[in-house]
Amino acid sequence: MTATPDTDAPTEAPARGKRPKQGEPVIDRALSLLAVFSDRRRALTLSELARHADMPAPTALRLISRLVAWGALERLDDGRYVVGVRLWEVASLSPRGHGVREIALPYLEDLFEVTRHHVLLAVRDNEEAVLIERLSSKDATEVAYRVGGRAPLRSTAVGLVLLAGADQHFQEAIMAKPAEKEPGVAEMPEGQLRRTLSDVRRTGIAMIRRSHPSMTVSVASPIFDAQGSVVAALSIVVPDGSTPPNVLAPAVRATARAVSRNLGHQATVSTEVRTHSRG
Repeated sequence: MTATPDTDAPTEAPARGKRPKQGEPVIDRALSLLAVFSDRRRALTLSELARHADMPAPTALRLISRLVAWGALERLDDGRYVVGVRLWEVASLSPRGHGVREIALPYLEDLFEVTRHHVLLAVRDNEEAVLIERLSSKDATEVAYRVGGRAPLRSTAVGLVLLAGADQHFQEAIMAKPAEKEPGVAEMPEGQLRRTLSDVRRTGIAMIRRSHPSMTVSVASPIFDAQGSVVAALSIVVPDGSTPPNVLAPAVRATARAVSRNLGHQATVSTEVRTHSRG
């Protein structure tokens, strides 16, 4: 499959400094075409892209041709379009994703070798968690999210960790909004959510059970940078009932702390440890 521009597309561009007829910047319209793609819409025709992006087909064709020429989209033999490899190459350079992933990967692999279940790494992007790595065995139970996929903050273990590590203003803004319905996860009222976030900050552990797409339990812990900010969340997902969460928690927390140390984070020694060492 090669990325080749459509030869029948018009090549003229809007005059410099001018906007398209509808007043929306060209870059915004191009990005709206890319945003149409999702887990359920991985290959789309021109008409489908135009309809979902709410723009005329000729405009969509012109923009798609430029995206294909650059490599952001690729055209299949049947005429449908898919996300191009070059877009992935650019996205992989994100320091929040690639930098943390590169440092965390050896520790994720160690945790995976011990558990042989899903090990996930996620970062926050606005009001969602984005999965930047997932290690899974072929026999692991089915999970809801793929690498590059987005997950809600309120109803996933990695999401709760990232939300607990966000600033208070952001947390209040999230809690003020209606919770999104997440299949297989019990809705968490605001009061319970506040207590849960407090517990996550105190213990360094978040836990979520879900019944869809399979019966699983997820245990997550925060990863800190040198400034003490939560930059990522690490989790393990296992079949519910296979291993108690309190057995998984120490391994997950220890792995997250090891990654944090390699990011320059200096963990504060607890009072109990200091007192014991003096005795």
